[in-house]
Amino acid sequence: MSGAGGAFDGRGAAGADGASGAPHAPAAAGAGGATGAHRPAAGSREIRVVLADDQALVRAGFRMLLDAEEGFAVVGEAADGVEAVEVVRATTPDVVLMDVRMPRQDGLAATRAISDDPALAGVRVLVLTTFELDEYVFGALRCGASGFLLKDVEPVDLLRAVRVVADGEALLAPSVTRRLISEFAARAPAAPTPAPPRLDVLTEREREVVALVAEGLSNRELAERLVISPATAKTHVSRAMGKLDARDRAQLVVLAYESGLVTPRPPAA
Repeated sequence: MSGAGGAFDGRGAAGADGASGAPHAPAAAGAGGATGAHRPAAGSREIRVVLADDQALVRAGFRMLLDAEEGFAVVGEAADGVEAVEVVRATTPDVVLMDVRMPRQDGLAATRAISDDPALAGVRVLVLTTFELDEYVFGALRCGASGFLLKDVEPVDLLRAVRVVADGEALLAPSVTRRLISEFAARAPAAPTPAPPRLDVLTEREREVVALVAEGLSNRELAERLVISPATAKTHVSRAMGKLDARDRAQLVVLAYESGLVTPRPPAA
């Protein structure tokens, strides 16, 4: 795991989206509303989590894993997107594990509603998906998600992923960033879009760093490319995020391409 906006790859064997990949667990509290009983973490900040998935078994599996680990508390559940937004507003968790396909309102619309609410600026959304469904990953990042995770992720990777996102970093592997670049290339207009004026707040070095982040480079790779220390690379990324009001590294990637700061190269024939 790298520094601010560092990449983390939460891999697992993906099944079809919507399939129950989470481990079996004892019955958990029903969807909707906050749950008050949880065990405080000893000597560390407790990470508060909301689970949003229309499958009770998936929610139960994630709840079992999180409740069994010190330092986590599941404070609410939801079975659809509308309910997810309501529960998040009632509990203001650190992280939301958000399914994509849900009734009434899907996870992308719910993610957008959470990201657009100033009162929920500290809430991070981790979308549950499969690597095969790249169109959902692309849409989730544009809606403000901080990353994505396979539904049948290994327990240790689930816990690490929630910690990464709760710390304000992005759950975005360089390999997946490159897939997003291909998506931007496929959608790019014939003429590049001029960069919006707000990019002028960046220094030349910061613009260079954002462009390289958009190409999928990690902080370590940034340091090697620019011949600077990893700590300095992390600082440049953090400052660029602050100036552009980007939640995390994932949003920097989206902004870089949608602003025209970087023009994607079409994939080779």
